Amino acid sequence: MLTIGQYIRPESLDEAYTLCQKKNNVVLGGMLWLKMQHRNIGTAIDLCDLGLDRIEEDENAYRIGAMVSLRALEQHAGLAALTHGAMEEAVRHIVGVQFRNCATVGGSLFGRFGFSDVLTLFLALDATVTLHHAGEMPLADFAALPRTTRDILTQVTVPKAPRRVAYQSQRNISTDFPVLTCALSERDGAYTCAIGARPMPAVAFADEKGVLAQGITEESARAFAEDIAARVELGGNMRASADYRREICKVLVRRAAMALTKEG
Repeated sequence: MLTIGQYIRPESLDEAYTLCQKKNNVVLGGMLWLKMQHRNIGTAIDLCDLGLDRIEEDENAYRIGAMVSLRALEQHAGLAALTHGAMEEAVRHIVGVQFRNCATVGGSLFGRFGFSDVLTLFLALDATVTLHHAGEMPLADFAALPRTTRDILTQVTVPKAPRRVAYQSQRNISTDFPVLTCALSERDGAYTCAIGARPMPAVAFADEKGVLAQGITEESARAFAEDIAARVELGGNMRASADYRREICKVLVRRAAMALTKEG
């Protein structure tokens, strides 16, 4: 059972940041996973009045506010075009439409959940996050920060640079947590492969051996998948063993690589 002492809607980011410095205070986000916990919260901090629920676009990037819902990501035409449909594919399996209308981008990323489709895709997109106190940093660096970090995630920035993107996931049943997730992107000949639901937070890998440098074929895609599967740390839980995940990793990475060839 979740017990909340008081509920506050800050009028500024400075106020929200000050409130969240106390160990027993919590930023709500969409409050979907939080409500399933058994804990006492001193102050629940709701960011809904701070204008963080918009997706803004300029010639260089999309800037996605922390309170933007996953449903908004799923339906955004610009992000769909930029990611060749990978944005919708990454979130459409998450529970259901009602859930995605409430779940937020900020909550999904700040939680660095070991089952996160959202973190997996944004890592492959070379996204950066902006924290109110620490400023802007690559998402990969943020994901590696200690979970004790107390800051306010305000937005995610996705560069508009031309790229090819593919997203794959394996689930035991529709809408369940994924057994494994994979996002692969190519930008100016450089490949980034993110593997999530390991069941640890997603991590990203480059094609360090240049396996795909001469182009993607069935042979090079299979070799790249073998390389990623050998490098990624995997664990086991109630959904799958580490060995099973390693075999699934080979399949998802190979499928993602072949999917890129269909994008031209």
